Amino acid sequence: MNLLQLQPILALQTDIVWENKEANHLAWERLLQQARPTPGTLVVLPEMAASGFTMNPAASAEGPERLSESVCSRLAEMWKIHLVCGLVSESTEWWGRNQAVVFGPDGSEVVRYTKIQRFTRGGEAQCHIPGDEVVITTVNGVRTALFICYDLRFPELFREAVRQGAELFVVIANWPTKRVDHWTALLRARAIENQAWVVGVNRAGTDPNHSYPGQSIIVDCHGVVQADAGSGEGFATAQMDIEEQQKWRTEFPALSDRRLVTR
Repeated sequence: MNLLQLQPILALQTDIVWENKEANHLAWERLLQQARPTPGTLVVLPEMAASGFTMNPAASAEGPERLSESVCSRLAEMWKIHLVCGLVSESTEWWGRNQAVVFGPDGSEVVRYTKIQRFTRGGEAQCHIPGDEVVITTVNGVRTALFICYDLRFPELFREAVRQGAELFVVIANWPTKRVDHWTALLRARAIENQAWVVGVNRAGTDPNHSYPGQSIIVDCHGVVQADAGSGEGFATAQMDIEEQQKWRTEFPALSDRRLVTR
């Protein structure tokens, strides 16, 4: 097989320390040292990876120095990787944006996606400004769409991403243990119905409000789980075969067969 057809993927599943950015930065470095990704790997951290799912922007949002972004930039350049990290943008009058930010192998910021579907039950509507568009970037030639946690329950977002050419979905989350079956089922469903690979990266451990199951998984375009990070801090790796996916979409053209039903 031509190695250029393979997209190496690494899901970093952290046990996020509540509202402690320095401790979480050290965890990112520790896991990268353990996993030792090859240059060019797509590496993914969870939602709000620097703070946990706190609705306190003073603790979660990047300050003027953008320390967490600087750490991501340094790590991406050090390992020559494509790094996706869940961060909260600099707060303005107690409002921030829950985002997935991509850093390239040279350390530069490539793109950022703002979570469209805020989790109102968890208080996001009171402190996070919602996004209004699907964001797609190209990683090693693979069209990659970014999503965050609660977005996973809204399949129309993923279908719009496919309409724009997405081949791979990255979903970062702080998804609680009591709904873990929803997490794994929905990740596989998004893969099956869109004939796309899905990388779902969740956190492990606990915070003052919830426990988290981990269960970061990498799912292929047939809905088959190719890697699972388990329940504790750790990582999962897989290689996306883009040629196999393109072949499957051609052999089983469900996406082109889709019809819109109107009244």
